Amino acid sequence: MSAEEINFDGLVGPTHNYAGLSEGNLASLRNANMVARPREAALQGLAKMQRLRALGLSQGVLPPHERPSIAWLRTLGFSGTDAHVWERAWREEQTMARAALASSAMWAANAATISPSADCSDGRLHASVANLQTMLHRILEAEQTERTLLKLLPDDARFAVHPALLAHDALSDEGAANHMRMAASAGAPGVEILVYGRQAGEPRSGFPARQTLEACRALARRHRLAEARTVYARQSSAAIDAGAFHNDVVAVAHEHVLFHHEDAFADKAALYSEIRAAAKGLFEPVFVEVPRERVGLEDAVSSYLFNSQLVRLPGASSLTLVAPTEVRENNRAADFVREMKDAPGAAISAFEFVEVRESMRNGGGPACLRLRIVMNTQERAAAAAGFFLDDALAAKLESWIRAHYREELAPGDLADPALVGETQAALDALSRILPLGSDFYPFQRN
Repeated sequence: MSAEEINFDGLVGPTHNYAGLSEGNLASLRNANMVARPREAALQGLAKMQRLRALGLSQGVLPPHERPSIAWLRTLGFSGTDAHVWERAWREEQTMARAALASSAMWAANAATISPSADCSDGRLHASVANLQTMLHRILEAEQTERTLLKLLPDDARFAVHPALLAHDALSDEGAANHMRMAASAGAPGVEILVYGRQAGEPRSGFPARQTLEACRALARRHRLAEARTVYARQSSAAIDAGAFHNDVVAVAHEHVLFHHEDAFADKAALYSEIRAAAKGLFEPVFVEVPRERVGLEDAVSSYLFNSQLVRLPGASSLTLVAPTEVRENNRAADFVREMKDAPGAAISAFEFVEVRESMRNGGGPACLRLRIVMNTQERAAAAAGFFLDDALAAKLESWIRAHYREELAPGDLADPALVGETQAALDALSRILPLGSDFYPFQRN
């Protein structure tokens, strides 16, 4: 059956700001307390989606979450009007308030892990919401993400949407940012690669390893994946400590190609062998490795060379890498890309550069902004059509952003109680543009 991979990008939310909340994310820490530009950030994200559509790819969109999360702050004992709750929380519990304000749900690669129906023994497309339990500001996302996926994938006969795993250190799960899939084509049975940084209870120094092997195994069982076509790969400690807080900072796969940094995995040789064994009879895997002597981990992390979208454009004989403009600005990454482009018979030979600088400054590149979902024709027909981007929807979203987003959010602006009403008005309007309904957001239900 015909199938295609569709990128569903998260809309950047109205409270986009730089609070430096993410330990191990060097860009987030480095740019803490900078002046943010929410309107520009959202328009950059929308322009990236439209660029991929112009290249001939299907594109979807996912809504931002309610921020600040007044409903969560109320569970901490704050009361009164929503504006009063925010004003008091900012004054008395700024750590909690900053977590409640984060617009990190824009990075849809962390929303869930997706397995296409071709890989699942029950013939359904499976989606498991990520618990994101390592970071306070992200653990708040799971419930609303589940509501979003249930709206997008409403047909239980074709889709299985699983709630997040128990939010515990032993089951730490960061979603598709630590998941790769290789296959001959989108609709063919594939090899699913689940990447982890540690096992439960394993002591570790340095930056936190956010994904556990136990969570990966639980996802494979939930999704009813064939053991013979499921691979568990350990991310290297060197990569994590260099700022590769997710696997997608140092590796990306599409179809039969795995593009990765030399230091991405703890045991590269074993991983290659396991992938080849799992792919036997399905496809011949191609491994494109970037040597550390050419592009060091520091350059890989600062440029986000691997946090790019690897895609096949219609009619193309090789793959295209959709990379952030920062790759062109990094001498080592840019040189390597030029060599790839000129190499005869290269698996990746075309490059597109997109401007997502506002997201990059918070540690999220093009790949962070999207959740990949492979759908066959029947599944696409069963999904909620209003989440698929076309020119009419893009125009509505651009007008919405320009009408509701602030041009700037400086650190001193975050305490403004008017921000609560502004964001709620924006999201209420969005719920009439996307097929969300009048009770999608907590403030609408309250």
